[in-house]
Amino acid sequence: MQLKKDKSLWLHAGPALNYLILGLLSLITLYPFWYEIAASFSSSRAITAGEVYIWPVEFNVESYKRLFQDGQLIDSMGNTLVVTLVGTAINIFMTILAAYPLSRKRLYGRGPLLMFITFTMVFVTGIIPNFILIKSLGFMDSYWALWLPGMISTYNMFVMKSFMEGLPDEIEESASIDGAGNWRILVQIMIPLCKPILAALSLFYAVGWWNSYFNVMLYITSSNLQTLMLKLYQMIKQVDPSLLESGGDTASAVMLTPEGIKAAAVVIAITPILCVYPFLQKHFVKGVLIGSVKG
Repeated sequence: MQLKKDKSLWLHAGPALNYLILGLLSLITLYPFWYEIAASFSSSRAITAGEVYIWPVEFNVESYKRLFQDGQLIDSMGNTLVVTLVGTAINIFMTILAAYPLSRKRLYGRGPLLMFITFTMVFVTGIIPNFILIKSLGFMDSYWALWLPGMISTYNMFVMKSFMEGLPDEIEESASIDGAGNWRILVQIMIPLCKPILAALSLFYAVGWWNSYFNVMLYITSSNLQTLMLKLYQMIKQVDPSLLESGGDTASAVMLTPEGIKAAAVVIAITPILCVYPFLQKHFVKGVLIGSVKG
């Protein structure tokens, strides 16, 4: 009787305890970003004195004004948008073209092709061979130096392939009987059915392009082509002293600090992805669960 009572108590208290633990973990994960938001709107005195914890202290937007007055941040955001949109479109196009034929068992040489593609996931070239290749192709200081090596992710292609394999074969067979060819089946039947996984992979690819900075640092030398994350990296490494100059405005000088400039840059960089994610969340979760586990 006591065992049943303890079991009943655990059935009621267990979910509440799980929610409590998950809630605490969520708060711990969210706090660093929330602190950056608070610091970006706080004065230099409050940040230096360590008074900023949850809410902005001595609220001001001077850090954001100085970042946008510089002009380079807006240009780099435009460059990042171009790299992200074009790169994601190329990724999705190449992923579909690779995943669809590899998901069909009738493909001749399917086994060796899959083994060869899997081999590329284990053994990859280093930075120096990639740099020499890009330079020899004449793609230095152009976005093709970013798009060409990153046209497709092998892992994401296998996720898409697994999703397509999970679709009923009868759909394709009925379309073939009606006279539809491979391209028509792919465009009019397979792609519409793959919307959840396409949304998930698009988010994966877009976040990767938006956050990339190392390849930009290697291959892009012109300042007018640099992306937002590289500018952010440079700001975090060393804040431009010109951003802290008040131009004779003593009040503004008091409000500015390197930490405030860095926090504002972090918030500006992360906000676009946070705005896009809620619209893709349901597709993201469904696509990952269905595409990663066949059946």
